[in-house]
Amino acid sequence: MNILFVAAEAAPFAKVGGLGDVVGALPWALKAEHPAWDIRLVLPLHPQMNGRRWGARPLTAVTIAHRNGPITAEIYHTTHRGLPVYFITGEPVLAVSGVYSADPHTDAVKYAFFSLAALALVRFLGWKPDVFHAHDWHTALAVYALAARRERDPFFASTRTLLTVHNLPYMGAASPWLLEAFGLPPAPPESGLPPWAQAMPLPLGLAAADAITTVSPTYAREILTPAFGRGLEGFLQTRRDRLWGILNGLDTDLWNPATDMALDVRYTAATLGLRERNAAALRREVGLPTPQSPAPLVGMVGRLTEQKGVDVAVEALRLLAGFPWQAVLLGTGEPSLEEALRRLQADFPGRVRAVLRYDDVLARHIYAGADLLMLPSRYEPCGLAQMIAMRYGAVPVAAETGGLADTVRDADLSRRSTGFLLPEATPKALAFALRRAFAFFADRRRWQALQRRGMAEDFSWERPARAYARLYRRLLNFV
Repeated sequence: MNILFVAAEAAPFAKVGGLGDVVGALPWALKAEHPAWDIRLVLPLHPQMNGRRWGARPLTAVTIAHRNGPITAEIYHTTHRGLPVYFITGEPVLAVSGVYSADPHTDAVKYAFFSLAALALVRFLGWKPDVFHAHDWHTALAVYALAARRERDPFFASTRTLLTVHNLPYMGAASPWLLEAFGLPPAPPESGLPPWAQAMPLPLGLAAADAITTVSPTYAREILTPAFGRGLEGFLQTRRDRLWGILNGLDTDLWNPATDMALDVRYTAATLGLRERNAAALRREVGLPTPQSPAPLVGMVGRLTEQKGVDVAVEALRLLAGFPWQAVLLGTGEPSLEEALRRLQADFPGRVRAVLRYDDVLARHIYAGADLLMLPSRYEPCGLAQMIAMRYGAVPVAAETGGLADTVRDADLSRRSTGFLLPEATPKALAFALRRAFAFFADRRRWQALQRRGMAEDFSWERPARAYARLYRRLLNFV
């Protein structure tokens, strides 16, 4: 089977968020399961990337039709861990200094160009994908363009398309002029899309895809509702027979407390007592005093956005001022939320440290040293932080939404519990869940049993890879 992955980012080449983690792992996990399959990856050659670092060599140049004249796409190729990888550059890619820009219309042009160049690439290669697997709005126009061409173009007649939605609210800029400029047809009347979505990349891709996946089963159900569907829930209901939720995996070699060289002390579930030395090292690193009596160390790691419930976490900790705890909060993002963390630290100087930067090493120290990890997200398509936390023995306190609901089992509802769930992302709900966690923490035997259950969870990519392989086979039988 020939599988082509097309995406805006993939670790280790370029990574901004969870999309980069997924596309940087899934193709290789599939190849491990199916060595005979021909799996390839196409990425933009973002200006900050050094193609020579990856051994990329010039392959060809193709032209992409545009109303202002053809645009040249230069294509490079390399092999990474046994898989062919192609990089595409050209004027629209070079116009954006990073993976994404601050201007949605500039990004729209960049990714429309990249999407069409990916189609031109496989035609140049004479290599027909059985499955064209696109990711998020950035490559949704490739799915739309392929579907528009398929009936009249024998080369793509047997290619089936899969579009994975990592975060539905990010749909791309509404750009009727973009479709016209690149020679793409308007949305057909039978698409079922609401009028406001008929010129947006992600909705167009969703209407054209042979199959749609989200990154967790719960999120696949949630986007069919008004609370999470962002106005597309009615349209998505019409496509629910082509919609699946497949939970993301975790790179268990990259995230392993037994081998993580960033840690002061490495440990396993069998040597969990060693973990306390990482907690002491974390306190020293951020300047928190050692508590006089046992006090849970609460962590939070990630982007400081409203989606992640950072404001919820701040207010919940304020509600728990009378309880013994300390907190380390790491991330960068919205200025108002950064300021809220600064104020929290100022009001609780001996108990809170707010570190407002991206810091992978400190993040690992928090996973390995914190007792609890807060994840009060208002929505969470999948999330990796809760999986990493459990693997490192930090107990998640998470909102019951999306992938969080699919990976954390509540302590009051299951003997196989791995954490604490809150039914809604509010300060009171989080404060109550933290109080439940504090009660568990006081019983060290019960607490360590909770930690070990989390550390025993299998979040590897093998299971998602098998699920995608089954879907690919099913997809080839769709008509």
